[in-house]
Amino acid sequence: MKVAVFNAKSYDRDSLTKANTIHNHDLSFFPVRLNLETVILATGFPVVSVFINDDLSAEVLRQLAQQGTKLIATRSAGFNHIDLDAAQELGLTVVRVPAYSPHAVAEHAVGLILTLNRKLHRAYNRVRDDNFSLEGLLGFDIYGSVVGIIGTGTIGSCFARIMNGFGCKLLAYDVYQNPQCLELGVEYMPLKEVLTMSDIISLHCPLLPETFHLINGETLQHLKPGAMLINTSRGGLIDTKAAIEAIKSGRIGYLGIDVYEQEEELFFEDLSDTVIQDDVFQLLQSFSNVVITAHQGFFTRNALANIAETTLASISEFAEGKQCQHTITKR
Repeated sequence: MKVAVFNAKSYDRDSLTKANTIHNHDLSFFPVRLNLETVILATGFPVVSVFINDDLSAEVLRQLAQQGTKLIATRSAGFNHIDLDAAQELGLTVVRVPAYSPHAVAEHAVGLILTLNRKLHRAYNRVRDDNFSLEGLLGFDIYGSVVGIIGTGTIGSCFARIMNGFGCKLLAYDVYQNPQCLELGVEYMPLKEVLTMSDIISLHCPLLPETFHLINGETLQHLKPGAMLINTSRGGLIDTKAAIEAIKSGRIGYLGIDVYEQEEELFFEDLSDTVIQDDVFQLLQSFSNVVITAHQGFFTRNALANIAETTLASISEFAEGKQCQHTITKR
């Protein structure tokens, strides 16, 4: 099938081209994001492949349908960038990649914890400047710490196994209790209690209307003073302005984020020669106890291979008239 691949970086082209030797689809790569201005590029393509910062609003979907698109394949697990109601009304099938590499994201969350705790980013820069002082680099033993996991799906359970290996006491909040986590000894509690008791909080839940700004000015009041907050899931889970106030007050002692609620204007692009206009983001970067990475938690060779194979397999299922295994339905 003819496939228009939007938001295609060099690593997307490489992984999709390699996986396509089996599926033999006709792939056309567009480096630009899909939006109202670029949707015309998809004319005549029955399949459009997108990523998290592409615009799949009702108006864009309507234009795609008019141009002949039948299948939307997002190269992500999350799908909050897609108007599913509009897609259903237009008869568009939407597929995703539900589990490309939960280990990659879970391991990245642990990397943020270690970086913040032992100030590895600051230590690295000091040594490069021939400054070997240990002042200001004091950390704490992760062993014996209380770790709260918000969301215990596939990624959350991987994270739980890693932190269990560190010798941590594990608490969790989720509407469903994962049997794998229960076997590890994870204790499920209400959100307020998890926040109150945990030294480290890691977010691993999807962004849905009911989880938007789950971490806000009110819930942050329950956080143990000086606790560490990690988010490798979706930026919208945290009210950034409320988090900044909590950093200033000392309620948040460490913040590590791989996602940001306004990231679509920043992440995945080289903006080193521009002046970033997002004052909230710039303020976040100014804090010494904040570490930000640009949505790279998924970014491993293993994950990219899985994303490419799952995406192309779904397109093959659609081309053969089969029910796509990873179809997204309305929430």
